[in-house]
Amino acid sequence: MPVPKDGPLLDDAAGRLIRPYTVSGGRTRPTAALDLLSLVMATGTVPKGRNLGPEHVLALGLCDGPTSVAEIAAHLRLPAVVTKVLLSDLVDCGAVTTRAPRCLDTPTDRSLLEAVLDGLRRRL
Repeated sequence: MPVPKDGPLLDDAAGRLIRPYTVSGGRTRPTAALDLLSLVMATGTVPKGRNLGPEHVLALGLCDGPTSVAEIAAHLRLPAVVTKVLLSDLVDCGAVTTRAPRCLDTPTDRSLLEAVLDGLRRRL
C-alpha cells in the first residue's frame, strides 16, 4: 500500500488516521517543562529499551538543528500538548535536549515583528 503524500499518519480522503490522544498514549502532561518556544535538538543518542512509535521517530527527525516545539507540532500536524508529550519521551530517553527560550531584557521591536508577519502572510 503506498504511503499517502502527507505521510503515514494522514490520508487525503480520510484525514488523520490516528487520534492525537492515541499518539501520546492518553497522556496529557509532558514530563519535561516545555514551552512552545523551547528549542529542541537531537543528541545523536539512539533511544534503547524504549518502545517509541512512528510519531516519535518523525519528531526526532525534525530535531537535526535547534527547532521550536511549535514548529515541530506544525510539521507533525499534532496539537502542541501531544507534541510536548512526545518530545518529553525523547528527552527522558536522552534522544533530544531542550533549551528554554532566551528572555531578552529589551522589548521586542514591533516593526521587526510586523515585517516577519508580513513575510509569513506573503508565503502563505
